[in-house]
Amino acid sequence: MITLCGITLSNYYNKVKLVLLEKGIPFTEERVATGSKDEAVLAATPLGKVPFIRVDGQTLCESQVIVDYLEAAYPQPALVPADPLAAAKVRELCTFVDLHLELVARELYGQAFFGGTVSDGTKERVRKQLTKNIAGFKRLAKFAPYLAGETFTLADCSGWVSLPLVGMATKSVLGEDLLAAAGIDWKSYARRVGERPSAQKVNADRKADQAAKA
Repeated sequence: MITLCGITLSNYYNKVKLVLLEKGIPFTEERVATGSKDEAVLAATPLGKVPFIRVDGQTLCESQVIVDYLEAAYPQPALVPADPLAAAKVRELCTFVDLHLELVARELYGQAFFGGTVSDGTKERVRKQLTKNIAGFKRLAKFAPYLAGETFTLADCSGWVSLPLVGMATKSVLGEDLLAAAGIDWKSYARRVGERPSAQKVNADRKADQAAKA
């Protein structure tokens, strides 16, 4: 049995959870806060980041590594194409979403979602980098209707949990939704993916956790 460790507030936790649900893999969940200094946690995730999983007496961290493991260990239903190049194109999209969009926009989250402030210098740097990166992403993403084409893939597990954060954070902090400004209709995309039972479960669990802490 796989144990998914982390918190439902984490988009990367929900990325892995979405894959587990899509594939129908049995799993349990264990709440582990990000940034833990507990030695047992650091042994599993040395930077203290979530999510990580426990499986067969071992642990594995980093969301993309985890979902790639799940795809290899549980190949059906497939979330990447059988063709090696097409599979790589899906992972290319994952990289763009995770590293070139979400990780850059993350510098705005303190102000956008947690009541902090971001310096004007950071805002300008993030705006410039995201504008460039979003233009690159737009060249790759198909939205036909999913990121890689007609089929739901791992790219959508990255896209669905992170594109809304990029749009909302840039709108809140920079005064402009940079995704929408580039012609990316992420809201329609998010609604489409959100209709999937797996996504509905992820959303419901996240909202329940937030309500319990309110």
